[in-house]
Amino acid sequence: MFKSKVTLAVTGASGSGYFLRLLKSLIDVDVQIYLLLSDAAKIVLKTEENEAWPEDVDELNFFLADKYQSKEKQVIALTAKDWFSPVASGSSAPDKMIICPCSCGTMASLAQGLSNNLIERSADVILKERGQLIIMPRETPFSTVHLRNMLTLSELGVTVMPLAPGFYHQPKTIADLHDFMTARVMDHLKISHNIGKRWCE
Repeated sequence: MFKSKVTLAVTGASGSGYFLRLLKSLIDVDVQIYLLLSDAAKIVLKTEENEAWPEDVDELNFFLADKYQSKEKQVIALTAKDWFSPVASGSSAPDKMIICPCSCGTMASLAQGLSNNLIERSADVILKERGQLIIMPRETPFSTVHLRNMLTLSELGVTVMPLAPGFYHQPKTIADLHDFMTARVMDHLKISHNIGKRWCE
């Protein structure tokens, strides 16, 4: 029914606009998405993008289907307590996961193999099953602890993709910056797209 499926997690780091653009882009290319939002992510989403998403998960799923005009069950929002969801087990989870944006606190938990919530458990599943995990931290400056955690995760096969867009495409709007990073994620997921200009185009 869908071309592929991914887990998309959102934590409390700044950069909600990147997440929104990535979510829409994945929907547009017929990808099924298991969506995980931390409580802090919802606060940042309201602060940065003035979007107040429903707290009730059933209402949230209806809201997302209407907002993005997605197919039935294309976006499946989960709660932090959905331990029986597919993303919590290696026998059923998607083999690709993106955390955008990824807080440094979440990054630290992943580096230590913690599973205190469904986001951390989902990432732990990807790691143990040798799947593809992309984390997109948004912080500055990075402390030595942050950098060590990034190195640990990189050594485990995680793609560390800081939300640091380039400027060679001469962006005119914030949306252009969102497009730049979304295109890089789509490339790493091996998903065809027509987002933005490539180098020398």
